[in-house]
Amino acid sequence: MPSTDVWEDTLKRTILLAAICSGALFACTTPSTPSDGSMPAAMAKADAGLAAAVANPARADANKVRDVHRHPAETLAFFGVKPTMTVVEIAPGAGYYAEILGPYLTSGGGKYVGTGTQIAAVSDQTKWGVQTYVPFNATSGPLGAPGSADMVLTFRNIHNWMWQPGFVDKAMGDFAAVLKPGGVLGVVEHRADPRPETVAGGRSASDGYVAKATIVAAATKAGLVLEAESEINANPKDTKDHPFGVWTLPPNSMAAPRGGSAAPEGFDPAKYKAIGESDRHTLRFRKPA
Repeated sequence: MPSTDVWEDTLKRTILLAAICSGALFACTTPSTPSDGSMPAAMAKADAGLAAAVANPARADANKVRDVHRHPAETLAFFGVKPTMTVVEIAPGAGYYAEILGPYLTSGGGKYVGTGTQIAAVSDQTKWGVQTYVPFNATSGPLGAPGSADMVLTFRNIHNWMWQPGFVDKAMGDFAAVLKPGGVLGVVEHRADPRPETVAGGRSASDGYVAKATIVAAATKAGLVLEAESEINANPKDTKDHPFGVWTLPPNSMAAPRGGSAAPEGFDPAKYKAIGESDRHTLRFRKPA
């Protein structure tokens, strides 16, 4: 076991080289490529600070185990995140990305803004960076002052908004309003394509999958332009015909209907575990300058 002095020296070097905020120990290594072939070959390269934030051993184990499916360093690099930015994360959940973005943005003088209430897992802001939170729902007001954010990020949320008439358009309008001219909207969403939209449950997205055309149309209506897309979060093993929609797959791994207790006859959970997490769009939109 290294001595306390060695750990302190390592921490100091990490802060200097990776520009990560003090209060947590980070490993100065790029996350290793998994050996199961699930990591796409062509990916954007994360800067040293972002790679170190992802490699931080203090992150929750439940989050780290999902990196092989969510590719956080490559995804954020594709969106173009920088430590000086003001970044709004929509519906951050239990804090998977807040654990990464909070320290990373704090280190460079940027700002992390989440929607909802303070996430318990990252409530120690001396460890996880400075965070602020704002309301966001079908009737909420602006996400911030007009033109105050460099980037808005939404991960696997759009299908939920489609269950409420008008919510997708309202959300895209909120994103466009808070973004600076030239700002970026980054979207990751369960991908319905190449199936027809009607197979995905129409605009209700009842199985959790959403067609690219639906997302692009809503963003375009709000004045945003699709700039690029990536296969970082693609999963060709996802057949998108699961008995409980996308929630049949990890991390939800549903094995029975909602409100039910018995799996269908012949249901094999190992089949869905082997598929892994869903096939996903990774789309980068920009607000015209």
